[in-house]
Amino acid sequence: MDWLGDNQWLGWLGLAIALGAIEVATVDFVFVMLAGGALAGSLAAAFGAPFPAAAIIAAVVGALLVFLVRPLVKAKFTDGITDSGIGSSALVGRTAHVVQAVTEHDGRVKLGGEIWSARIAAGGRVCEAGHEVRVIAIHGATAIVSGEQAIADR
Repeated sequence: MDWLGDNQWLGWLGLAIALGAIEVATVDFVFVMLAGGALAGSLAAAFGAPFPAAAIIAAVVGALLVFLVRPLVKAKFTDGITDSGIGSSALVGRTAHVVQAVTEHDGRVKLGGEIWSARIAAGGRVCEAGHEVRVIAIHGATAIVSGEQAIADR
């Protein structure tokens, strides 16, 4: 037990490494900020700070990193405008080829290599077969499309 008291900086360093490993699995920039706090605690302990002081330093630095730095890092590495999801949400924003006239009630489009049922968004114009439209939403198995692209092509 005396060895751990003399080398508590190694405990903080081990905690920082463990938090970094958890961050690799979550990729949410929380655990890496807490790892930064643990590194600050390790540094304080290496310079002779007692455990309570190192713990306070680790907590304060970790909290500052989470609340001040994390939003900046998250904004830099994530795109909040587009949904790069999988499945049907990834189809929003793509163009589709009209295979059967699309009205407010019915129609068919070829989207992502498959035939989808489709409807024109409220207030839109009917799109005849052969035109290109833009998918603005997916509701269940129905693509909601905008015919503005088709009008611009005429």
